[in-house]
Amino acid sequence: MNIGNWYAIGAYAIWGLLPIYLRLLRHVPALQLTSHRIIWSFILLVGIVLLSRQWQVFRQEIMRPRILIIYTIAAMLLGINWLTYVWAVNAGFIVETSLGYFINPLLSVLLGIVFFRERLRQWQWVAIGLAVAGVVYLTVAYGRLPWIALTLASTFALYGFVKKKAPLNSVHGLTLETAILFLPALFFLFHADVTGQGSFFHTGMVSDLLLISGGPITTIPLLLFASAARRIPLSMIGVLQYIAPTMQFLLGVFIYDEPFTYIQLTGFCAVWTALIILGIEGFFDRHNHPAVPKHVAI
Repeated sequence: MNIGNWYAIGAYAIWGLLPIYLRLLRHVPALQLTSHRIIWSFILLVGIVLLSRQWQVFRQEIMRPRILIIYTIAAMLLGINWLTYVWAVNAGFIVETSLGYFINPLLSVLLGIVFFRERLRQWQWVAIGLAVAGVVYLTVAYGRLPWIALTLASTFALYGFVKKKAPLNSVHGLTLETAILFLPALFFLFHADVTGQGSFFHTGMVSDLLLISGGPITTIPLLLFASAARRIPLSMIGVLQYIAPTMQFLLGVFIYDEPFTYIQLTGFCAVWTALIILGIEGFFDRHNHPAVPKHVAI
């Protein structure tokens, strides 16, 4: 199996367990928790760059305007995705977040078709149609658009698309993304502390250690994902991605007792069926048209 596949599997498994970590920090407001993830991730990444003696190379790379534009877009998408996810998990919407990441692979396939000329085959069209039908059904049944799911799906699919085109390696790219978000996050946390709303150093040592651990918990899967995005087709990333929402869904329903009605089951079944079709179709296509192995520089 391609090393990129293993990187993707590792990233999605960690993300699948992420709700457990976030629920331990329910007492921390979502924007503060997201800001801590940004800050500690940036500090960790800078340390990695310095220890690898790549700081001068990194500085030269980020001076190009095109690089800054690409990674500013990626950083904005990442920030929106993180904030939405953190808020949704701690507000009791783990099941709906899982729906977003079930939809994500289908959006990734569409982006692969449109931008990377990964041709859409007949059964892929069927899968996309079923997923759309499921979302429309849930919208009508809920009486509202499942905005959490759609926000998570669209921001992360677009983030994957940007990372596919991004020229920097995984560590340098993520370092730049968190650097772009670092000052706004730091300013917000400073303001929260000054106004008496800050959580860091005010909610106990365990809470502080959990906030700091947000650095490696956030950074490791993103580095794995970034490495995978550069090594395997976007459509394959889309197929492997349902590992995370499956784990999240099971956590939401069986561990955190979130409601899951027959109405939700019907909509989810449409999306799950779409993913099964997509996976089977992709398996047979790869079996009939095996890819030529590629050697990728690390």
